[in-house]
Amino acid sequence: MTIANLNAFPIVQPQTVVWGEMDAFGHVNNVAYYRYFESVRISYLQAIGALDQLTEMNPVVAANSCRYLKSVSYPDELELGARVVELRSSGFRMEYALMSRSLKCLVATGEAIVVMVDKEGKKMALPEEFRQTIINLEQTVGNDLAVDENNPHKQPETLLGKALSKINPLREK
Repeated sequence: MTIANLNAFPIVQPQTVVWGEMDAFGHVNNVAYYRYFESVRISYLQAIGALDQLTEMNPVVAANSCRYLKSVSYPDELELGARVVELRSSGFRMEYALMSRSLKCLVATGEAIVVMVDKEGKKMALPEEFRQTIINLEQTVGNDLAVDENNPHKQPETLLGKALSKINPLREK
């Protein structure tokens, strides 16, 4: 993947690596990657209007993962990308990509399951308004979130899935 591949992500933003994010090994600590994911996720949620309804519902991260591909250190400039790769009844699955400007390559990928909860903290259906806004936003970069009518349970291929398939050749494609 090259930096140009971030064109498949509707939300892309710069991120400056700061000295304090590095650990004793001289590279950015793993915790910082989750902060980067949070930052670009918040930008995505703002873009779809999900943060305008916090008195009625909240988007909550139910699961997170990160695949570290290359070490990053100060001073580097990153490009963070976020997109939705799957719509679910009560939320969606997001994918993240982190590109290094100095290394000129992909340095990390991540995924998160985001669910909507009501004022009492109970899972609720993803409002149709948000569902359509996500579909429209993803279509601006050519991503089609339509369900495959022949195989409605088929999961879309993601960056993490592609990386894992290289490690585990038995993984079903």
